[in-house]
Amino acid sequence: MKNTDDQFYIDKIKRGDPSSFAFLVKRYKDMAFTIALKILKNEEDAEDAAQESFVKAYQQIRKFENKSKFSTWLYTIVYRTSISKLQKSKVPVFPIDDDITENYAFDFSAPQIETILATEQSKYIKNAIAKLPQTESLLITLFYMNENSIKEIEEITGLTESNIKVKLFRARKVLEQELHFLL
Repeated sequence: MKNTDDQFYIDKIKRGDPSSFAFLVKRYKDMAFTIALKILKNEEDAEDAAQESFVKAYQQIRKFENKSKFSTWLYTIVYRTSISKLQKSKVPVFPIDDDITENYAFDFSAPQIETILATEQSKYIKNAIAKLPQTESLLITLFYMNENSIKEIEEITGLTESNIKVKLFRARKVLEQELHFLL
């Protein structure tokens, strides 16, 4: 269904309806930002890279030939734009307020213990993924969180299938060690 919807809007764009691109942006903006953030490690740069990628995708939409899913084609643009942006930045930027950006809402009613535990587990998992090297973090995110296939990840990153599988295996082992107390 998703691919059919995408194709409907892509066809409308190719026929001269630029407003249809908003549908595709809305559908894919979160994962585009996530991919850029995994690479650039800075929210502002990631937003810039994601926006730049959508502009590039719009400008090149006529070149999209349905050889892969639209999302795979778009995420490839995001990946390459982010890598290019990373290579251009000479000075590495490390946010000093990583822990401060968490939004804590205090609800004085009695929350469900399951909700608290799930939130804590999610926090530990995200922290563990963030500690992984950049490529492994991105691969884990694409494969497990976005449910991209190995073939799609291969198209997005340009890595070989065997390289992706090895990096995913190693990343899982590191995560397993890092999160052994949750298991």
